[in-house]
Amino acid sequence: MISRRDFLAAGAALASVGGVRRAAAAQAITQAQLLEFAPLGQVTLLHITDLHAQLLPMNFREPSVNIGVGEAGGRPPHLTDAAFRKFFAIADRSPEAFALTSDDFVALAREYGRMGGLDRIATLVAAIRAERGADRVALLDGGDTWQGSWTALQTKGGDMAACMALLKPDAMVGHFEFTYGQDRLQELAKAQAFPFLASNILDEWKEPVFPDRRMMVRGGVKIAVIGQAFPFTPIANPRWLMPDWNFGIQEELLRANVAAARAEGASVVVLLSHNGYDVDRKLAGRVAGIDVILSAHTHDAMPRPELIGTTLLVASGCYGKFLTRIDLDVQGGKIAGWRHRLIPVFADAITPDPTMAAEIARHRAPYLADLGRVLGRTQGVLYRRGNLAGTFDDLICDAMLAERDAEIALSPGFRWGASLLPGQDITAEDVYAATAITYPACYRTSMTGAQLHDVLEDVADNLFNPDPYYQQGGEMARLGGVGYRLDPNAAMGRRITDMVLLRTGAPLDPTRSYRVAGWASINQTVEGPPIWDVVSAHLRANPEIRPTDRSNVKLVGA
Repeated sequence: MISRRDFLAAGAALASVGGVRRAAAAQAITQAQLLEFAPLGQVTLLHITDLHAQLLPMNFREPSVNIGVGEAGGRPPHLTDAAFRKFFAIADRSPEAFALTSDDFVALAREYGRMGGLDRIATLVAAIRAERGADRVALLDGGDTWQGSWTALQTKGGDMAACMALLKPDAMVGHFEFTYGQDRLQELAKAQAFPFLASNILDEWKEPVFPDRRMMVRGGVKIAVIGQAFPFTPIANPRWLMPDWNFGIQEELLRANVAAARAEGASVVVLLSHNGYDVDRKLAGRVAGIDVILSAHTHDAMPRPELIGTTLLVASGCYGKFLTRIDLDVQGGKIAGWRHRLIPVFADAITPDPTMAAEIARHRAPYLADLGRVLGRTQGVLYRRGNLAGTFDDLICDAMLAERDAEIALSPGFRWGASLLPGQDITAEDVYAATAITYPACYRTSMTGAQLHDVLEDVADNLFNPDPYYQQGGEMARLGGVGYRLDPNAAMGRRITDMVLLRTGAPLDPTRSYRVAGWASINQTVEGPPIWDVVSAHLRANPEIRPTDRSNVKLVGA
């Protein structure tokens, strides 16, 4: 009979073997494997997007809830976890499963390590350029690049602009870049060696503010890259930061730019877009002549392109987790074949580019002491990405309820912000990564139950309108202190029901005024402490965070 001692020893041995296997699985991912690609044709397009100023590797949990409405219902990218893996034939617990879905996130994050890092991306880009020849490669940046970190906020995007310049992109577009204000954006854009494109932005005289396209030759092929900034920037973000510019989808301008590019001899027309995936899917079916749409804004990562007619729709994720490569074979003035790979940027498998690493260190050095301040510790996963809720958003709402003496907290449905694992310290940098915007005031106001309902209905329509051209992206506003039912497929004004004040369980009174705290107001005269100070104060008073699934939003009909 086996003794208890032998049994425990055997168990320890098996655990050790499991640990070795996990380490081996992680080490089996090599830089060479990540770069494996059978070259095709004359042209290579590389696409990165939605970095949100993250220079270092990090963890970022993909959504477990990503609701599609109308024609998008039940279609990628509105599939998650097991359904997503089944659709794309991704093995459970594989590196790709970790990178692209949220199941087993903690265990797989510990197994495969962090992702991203601009010095790792620089290594991959340099390797592909060396393999193909730089004259065959176009690197395109989909925007939301210069905003999202403390160092970017303090330098007004200067650190990111300097680091990205080392990558030598061929063009970029924008969204949150505009929140630095139109003067600063013009200053940064003019300082780049590559164009900041925006075919859909006009000034008060209806003249283009930025170049609409860039013509280039790669592999002997003439390529037009047309830029599309986020069309709803003055609605989703403060209008007063870009008062003289008019945005929009601007289909007619886009058609004119496609026609002009073809007239100038372009064999390949690429739309470098920050519209959001569903908007780009609709646009691809309405604007002829676009060969490739490189989509951004909604942070979707798609293992293969979607073919809309003859247009390839490509999505490359966010936070530096992925680099897209797509090779094009161009014959007779049109695309005869293509090959694609969404390259996961597993940080531990990639040798950092020393020049980029040094540049990153130089920009971070003045802020390191502040960034490294430990504010607390989490005993569960702190994440943000998801249509309805996120545990990091719960932390922000709890902070506002406590520090601003509020009954209800209202927080924007931003997608950016690193994910933290159980047992991990919460540093000032982590808080900044979820809150670093140019309009951070944490206000305190009064709202009736009816007003709050109207706010939520408006946000829900921006997210779940069945017509993609009326969707502004983002996620549902996060609420602290209130629960409700959401039917994404209901008509406008009927999506939000059964609103309840959680501390009492009583229905929200449409006529009663409630004390509400919020942040990221698009109004110019808002007053209050910056949200990062509010969250930091809350963490000092409550340093041990135990996130739970509060389920304060009951989803129906989806």
